[in-house]
Amino acid sequence: MTGAARILIADDNPANMDILETRLAAQGYDILQARDGQQALDVALNERPDLALLDIMMPKIDGIELCRRLKSDATLPFMPIILVTAKSDPADIVAGLEAGAEEYLTKPVEQAALVARVKSMLRVKALHDQTQDQAEQLAAWNRDLEARVEKQVNELARLGALKSYFSPQVSELIVSPGNEALLESHRREITAVFCDLRGFTAFSESAEPDDIMAVLHDYHDAIGPLIFAYEATLEHFAGDGLMAFFNDPIPCDDPAERAVRMAVDMRDAMAGIGKVWAEKGHALGFGVGIDMGYATLGQIGFEGRFHYGAIGQIPNVASRLSGRAGDGDIYITRRVKANVEGIAETEAVGELDVRGLSKPLPVFNVTGLRG
Repeated sequence: MTGAARILIADDNPANMDILETRLAAQGYDILQARDGQQALDVALNERPDLALLDIMMPKIDGIELCRRLKSDATLPFMPIILVTAKSDPADIVAGLEAGAEEYLTKPVEQAALVARVKSMLRVKALHDQTQDQAEQLAAWNRDLEARVEKQVNELARLGALKSYFSPQVSELIVSPGNEALLESHRREITAVFCDLRGFTAFSESAEPDDIMAVLHDYHDAIGPLIFAYEATLEHFAGDGLMAFFNDPIPCDDPAERAVRMAVDMRDAMAGIGKVWAEKGHALGFGVGIDMGYATLGQIGFEGRFHYGAIGQIPNVASRLSGRAGDGDIYITRRVKANVEGIAETEAVGELDVRGLSKPLPVFNVTGLRG
């Protein structure tokens, strides 16, 4: 309620109407008039006054029935009603209050009582409107909070899925607003790293299931944290085979160097584990293959089970090199060697026939890091 309150006066007696209008207009209120119940109903529906004074005895629709109709109309805002009766009949008063009226006055209406009742009802109106506004504001806040919570839950779920193949810091960057396009299909130069265990197939054919799972647990515990530490993207792992790549979806300045450093750290970690396995009679080794070049990247899969992968020759070559590497070998291509000569010691392996390539591929082995 803003500005001067608007008060509807409904009375079929012109003298009573003039008295009420004069007294209330002197208080600064805007007055709306109606000469019968139907006209009062129309004025209330069209003008939506802040308060209504209704005479009980009116033609067409009496004040009690009019009060009942106004209170039952859900489209109207809260409107206090004061019934004005020419007789103090308790039955009329009870009927009016049961119809929804908030107050009543008896004729002849005393000016002090009239002004006091009107001011009291307008305070009730103002408090009601304030409470309703606060409730609507609270409801809006709740809707906004629910939307934020739902968004955060969705982001957490998405982040949980992303963490299965991205490092935590990369996952959090991808789920940040505006970065959704990072996972769309595209081509980019990457450095792919494939590693697996030497002798695992023969081992898995003869070993007990518990021993196999224990070996894989040791293996993944050793090299998994290194993948995330170097901020590589985990493409997939299946049994003892594991593929990761650098420079996507978040570009980095030195993908080949990171790949080689990570592979060397993996080799060092696996050397210690290999001694423990050897004491248990497990003849297992560890080899790595690395290649770099352009690949197609993006989400692969179906609803509920998406996978972020790299497709093309580069991942395949890395896998083939890993398969040809001996225990402790890190086989790299000539292009990778050219990018890591400043940090890596290498030796030529020779030209290898790699399935899927028409020509033999010059291959080098990383023997250590410089410095």
